[in-house]
Amino acid sequence: MNFHLRHIALAVGATLPITGAFAAENYPTKPIRMIVGFAPGGGTDSTARPIAAKMAEMMGQQVIVDNRPGAAGNIATELVIGANPDGHTILMGTIAALAINPSLYKNLPFDPEKGLAPVVHVVDSTNILSLNPGVQASSVKELIALAKVKSLSSGSSGVGGTGHMAMELFNVMAGTKLVHVPYKGGGPAMIALVAGEVQIVFATAASAIPQIKANRIRGIAVTTTKRSSLLPDMPSISEAGLSGFDANNWYGIVVPVKTPRAIVNRLNADVNKILALPEIKTLLFNQGLDVAGGTPEQFAAYMKSERVKWAKVIKESGAKPE
Repeated sequence: MNFHLRHIALAVGATLPITGAFAAENYPTKPIRMIVGFAPGGGTDSTARPIAAKMAEMMGQQVIVDNRPGAAGNIATELVIGANPDGHTILMGTIAALAINPSLYKNLPFDPEKGLAPVVHVVDSTNILSLNPGVQASSVKELIALAKVKSLSSGSSGVGGTGHMAMELFNVMAGTKLVHVPYKGGGPAMIALVAGEVQIVFATAASAIPQIKANRIRGIAVTTTKRSSLLPDMPSISEAGLSGFDANNWYGIVVPVKTPRAIVNRLNADVNKILALPEIKTLLFNQGLDVAGGTPEQFAAYMKSERVKWAKVIKESGAKPE
């Protein structure tokens, strides 16, 4: 390369990082769409809305929650993967879309690992192993013993969600054959449990706790390895008989893969600040959610470990998307 061309190349090279920084410095230049793959009123939506409101305050632009329900979050995920990677379209993703669906659905038209960049792990949520009062078991060990001699059905919020996957993991680890009955959401599944249509639901804390307090159902254990701060007296399934059992229902923010790193860093910093606010912590805690936070790298590593784990459970259990 001659001297003149080399200088032009160096000059162009020197401007590239500045362009990225410049884009982030002026970001956002228009309203941000936070895509949610589930209907208004559900857990993902009620996590997204308070965070979007605080982001709007911090960023000086509207942050609009855009609900695109259907196909266990796959519709929303595909929409974000195909969006302009300028930080103005972000996804409040879930364990289903980001870790479970790639193994559960054989012909996904996208790969979340290749098409999305992690921004931040937002919250963790435990599910509660909940029983209809007619079930003659008051502990995990008693439930396993009963399930080995009697056919028991387990309702869920739908195929591929944590309620369904927690049941599949339970079957694999306990050697039981709980029968899966999917409903169109956690609400209908809980109504079915109270009515005795199903005997068991691995239910979200938000849907289970009011029914436990009203003595309509019985909660016997939480699905995360650690006890929930909402229910400190309830054991985890892991400590109550199935060592190592862990089904954590998590949400996190991701963006299209080619989004400039400076914009990813800005989003990460702002959301971490929001998650540290006492009013946000309390609001989410009251929904049965624990704030997570951390770096994009930490979230990437966590998502990878979750994909590996649930791929194994799906293979061993023979779970199908139908």
